[in-house]
Amino acid sequence: MNFKKSFRKALLLVAVLTLTASMTACGTKSSTGGGEGANTPAPSNAANNKENTTAVQDGELVPEEGAELLVWESREEVPFTEEIARQFEEKYGVKVKIEEVATTDQVGKLTTDGPSGLGADVIIIPHDHLGNAAASGLILANDVFAEDTKKNNTEASIIGATFEETLYGYPRAAETTALFYNKSLVPEAPESFEDLIEFGKTFTDKSKKKYALMWEAGNMYFNYPFIASGGGYLYGDNGTNKDDIGLAHEGVAESMKVYQSLAEILPIKSGDINPDIKRGLFGAGDVAMDINGPWEVAGYKEALGDNLAIAPVPTVNGKPAITFSGIKIYTVSSFAKYPNAAKLYAQFATTKEAQLLLNEKIGSVPTNLEALETDQIKNDPIVSGFAEQAKNSEPMPSIPEMANVWAPVNAAMADIWDNKTDPKAAMEKAITQIKDLNNGLAAE
Repeated sequence: MNFKKSFRKALLLVAVLTLTASMTACGTKSSTGGGEGANTPAPSNAANNKENTTAVQDGELVPEEGAELLVWESREEVPFTEEIARQFEEKYGVKVKIEEVATTDQVGKLTTDGPSGLGADVIIIPHDHLGNAAASGLILANDVFAEDTKKNNTEASIIGATFEETLYGYPRAAETTALFYNKSLVPEAPESFEDLIEFGKTFTDKSKKKYALMWEAGNMYFNYPFIASGGGYLYGDNGTNKDDIGLAHEGVAESMKVYQSLAEILPIKSGDINPDIKRGLFGAGDVAMDINGPWEVAGYKEALGDNLAIAPVPTVNGKPAITFSGIKIYTVSSFAKYPNAAKLYAQFATTKEAQLLLNEKIGSVPTNLEALETDQIKNDPIVSGFAEQAKNSEPMPSIPEMANVWAPVNAAMADIWDNKTDPKAAMEKAITQIKDLNNGLAAE
């Protein structure tokens, strides 16, 4: 199967579906990319629950007697989880405890906390971390609800929730990045980064902490357009060949020069930009534009109201900006004490109603096919803005070696931005480090 083409096709289908109906579909370390998933060995006792005998009554899975669950959730999405956990407790009588853990940290934390009984029963995984988690034996297959999950969700989300032909995940949202802009400061979004820089020369004033554009300049997740739009890629053969790393092509170097030139209108070290700082400045009207994901929609809407708008990321050297696309999925821990209850929770928290609640709370893009057809989603200009960008997005690789890419490339981005290092040289260094990590060697 041509994974990349199938995945892209499915994403396009979602976008077309929603746009034709006049609507939609559709890191930071805080939410999606940029994390450093653990490339871990298989825990010796992780398979215990795989022999669990499910309890079914009248054709339905029932929770174990006295079951209690621990779920991890990122800070931004806790309001959704508090509400869905309340509803779950009310229906099944199973208590749910919530702990804040950044999405990109959850696989790594389960590696250490799972064997000692301290890990969550249900975790959230960005799909690029799925291969690592599954290969390490950290998670259980989605077996009981597999057919319903496949029937009710987009093809793209099912591909993202599957590793080596086994469905592990329960999809809950689709994601890509786009350009947020404040219409009171920028009536129309710039079509190219060249246009954006011209605006920035009239708006950016470091002494007043005002910037035309602020985004996480040191995080590969948000900077993938400067790699992919120049013909680059992370792993070849549709993200499956760990020995073919496409970060140092000539086109990438040219695109990275556009990235480097943006420092003129954002004269700040990459390490000094974090989600909290950016969030505060954008909400206060001191930043005009931000490249970000749907997890920020609710907060930005509250801050800017009708002045908030979404547009595709500007073109890079005249080429469409290609962003990462990802699927956020629930998975059940192999160490779960009450796996039946955990599977029930993962299913309950990803139904049509649950995904619409998640959209209402934080502005996420559903994967549930029926949810995508509701007026709530179709008539939302914000979600449709993400759908437009989704047409030029591609999925992150999900092979375990994806975990070895983040640190070297993030370091290269920082070097190019902060020290004006030659992009090609910085990327070649990153490739060497990634190959060393892939081969089990210590990176320099």
